[in-house]
Amino acid sequence: MTNPPIFATLGCRLNAYETEAMKDLAQQAGIGDAVVVNTCAVTAEAVRKARQEIRRLRRDNPAARIIVTGCAAQTEPETFAAMDEVDHVIGNSKKMQPETWTRLAPDFVGETERVQVDDIMSVRETAGHLIDGFGTRSRAYVQVQNGCDHRCTFCIIPYGRGNSRSVPAGVVVDQIRRLVDRGYNEVVLTGVDLTSWGADLPAGPRLGDLVMRILRLVPDLPRLRISSIDSIEADENLMQAIATEPRLMPHLHLSLQHGDDLILKRMKRRHLRDDAIRFCEEARRLRPDITFGADIIAGFPTETEAHFANSLRLVDECGLTWLHVFPYSKRQGTPAARIPQQVNGKDIKERAARLRAAGDAQVARHLAAQQGRSHKVLMENPRMGRTEQFTEVAFASDRDEGQIVTATITGTRGHQLTAG
Repeated sequence: MTNPPIFATLGCRLNAYETEAMKDLAQQAGIGDAVVVNTCAVTAEAVRKARQEIRRLRRDNPAARIIVTGCAAQTEPETFAAMDEVDHVIGNSKKMQPETWTRLAPDFVGETERVQVDDIMSVRETAGHLIDGFGTRSRAYVQVQNGCDHRCTFCIIPYGRGNSRSVPAGVVVDQIRRLVDRGYNEVVLTGVDLTSWGADLPAGPRLGDLVMRILRLVPDLPRLRISSIDSIEADENLMQAIATEPRLMPHLHLSLQHGDDLILKRMKRRHLRDDAIRFCEEARRLRPDITFGADIIAGFPTETEAHFANSLRLVDECGLTWLHVFPYSKRQGTPAARIPQQVNGKDIKERAARLRAAGDAQVARHLAAQQGRSHKVLMENPRMGRTEQFTEVAFASDRDEGQIVTATITGTRGHQLTAG
């Protein structure tokens, strides 16, 4: 009697999506008595945590095969192949192929390579294995794009994910229709570089075209949400959708990274601070109730206190509410890792803390402004849901999970709103 495989996921939402796909593939192949670790490579710390998790899983599962995959396995397979705990190392493109899992099955006749990692830059297909309904019972995530054509100097992800590839619009629409038929009230479009969607497809459609097509062809979908975008690549139809489509949720998470023009150039970003400010002002003019999240890095190697001050000011100037703050850490294999680090570790942590404090102040202002207002809330569990702006609402009594309810805000609790 074999035990079903155990899956451990590290890193981003896309990794979590792909873990669900791998569960499907492993089940179809009859994989058992195995532990699959889907790794992240975004920082050196992420790789260290992956190694730590693998050792822990080996201690807890001494008889199981350990299969390591994900971005860290793709970017540095030798690191994991050298670990005594690891039985197989599988690259990012290989992990989504049914034949890979067939070859890992216990009844496979033949030889299976211990390390299976392809040249990710040669991969042209996007989603070899689509799944329906990943997420909670209330919200489903649909991968529409993978990879990235840009080469930001701090980022290793293109070397783990490859170049940008798009899922055709028709495939996306069909999947969302199935999700709506299964009762999902919200769908989130995900990808590594979402605003590059369509560049590799015939006629080069843009993300806004995809959004408009989904809303037109799936009229029963109550809520469509977009995950992280690069604001400089927002196209005319996306802005039109923000202005005119109430079913497109008024919340955007922006890949900003910094607020100083010189640092942005050294990061090899494609926008300047004024571009970010203009985008937020225009989006807010089109949709006054919109909220913004943003990724910001503190302590890039050449960041002075004056450079950092521009990032700090950007939080107010863009009206950013939900911040993801990353203290800079050297990532071997990136151009930034070769730049002499001029900011010490203590200052990096202190600057990150100041950014988080600025974000907390913005959250408090946002929450205070909601008092007494009525919101449509998608219930994630019986006592908690999210507004259209992605703000958590805690309820005093149970509601039906997955349903959209109307609630009047009565107060706050931490970073949550409260309702009766």
